[in-house]
Amino acid sequence: MSEKLSFKEPIYVLAPLAGYTDLPFRSVVKKFGADLTVSEMLSSNALVHGSAKTLNMIQKSPNEDPYSVQIAGADTNTIRSAVEILNEQEGIDIIDLNCGCPVPKVVGHGSGSSLLLDLPLMGEIIRAIKDTSNKNLTSVKIRLGFEKKNHIDIAKRVEDSGADFLAVHGRTRAGKFKAAVDYDAIKEIKEAVKIPVIANGDIDSYEKAKWVLEYTGADGVMIGRGAIGAPWIFHQLKAGTENIDKKVKHAIIMEHFDKMIEFYGSHGLPMFRKHTHTYSKGYRGASTLRNSVNRISDIQQYRTEIDDFFSNSEIVC
Repeated sequence: MSEKLSFKEPIYVLAPLAGYTDLPFRSVVKKFGADLTVSEMLSSNALVHGSAKTLNMIQKSPNEDPYSVQIAGADTNTIRSAVEILNEQEGIDIIDLNCGCPVPKVVGHGSGSSLLLDLPLMGEIIRAIKDTSNKNLTSVKIRLGFEKKNHIDIAKRVEDSGADFLAVHGRTRAGKFKAAVDYDAIKEIKEAVKIPVIANGDIDSYEKAKWVLEYTGADGVMIGRGAIGAPWIFHQLKAGTENIDKKVKHAIIMEHFDKMIEFYGSHGLPMFRKHTHTYSKGYRGASTLRNSVNRISDIQQYRTEIDDFFSNSEIVC
């Protein structure tokens, strides 16, 4: 295992989420406690065809160390070519194969959770990544099955194909994001394979993360939607405390805003509105703040508005 990711202690991972886990957000959660950050999912086809947007998504913050890039695809040769492109990029430690995305557009191309329907192909693609990559580690993100569970077969195939570790979202593809997460199945996978297993799915609080680690025996937790509007969950886990100081929340929010402007320029302001809405939930006067920032287009004015709000407003729930 890489020195950067030893799994001697449970690791805390930010899950890739399209439209949210961009470079600014990842840099913030990394600074405040995440052990590993993962790029938004990249299409191997788009990489091979030189998509400027996709290549831009590979960019990482200097503090993202280690850093994982997640790719999706269904054709072994295309995947191999995509890995060769990533081999030329410095600062990537892990290449992760997405075998869990349930989105129809992705599944329709045979990628994401579609690979769970063809385990020999999935294994072939994992082996191709492992054999082609010059990065330290190869990992795989899976679900428990497509229509029904065959999680042990999937996990063993991942292991036998050479992956160094895997992350498990505790639902089938049919379960999308609404079915109950099956933590028993994640526990069964952990007991069935020798490689490290990271648990994922509905981990939305410090208490839940600690419970999942204890119950499943997993080597880490991967948090996605639970970190949106509450990226301090990684600070809580790293500090080992359920309590989170309001000043820490304020610092994280302002850091996020500044990183958005630094990375996107003036376009970062309208992009940050959705984050302002989620961050302000539970604060007194949240609706007034949301109405106010929706009308602000000046960066300094916006920054002053949210700085004052999160400094002075009370948390009511």
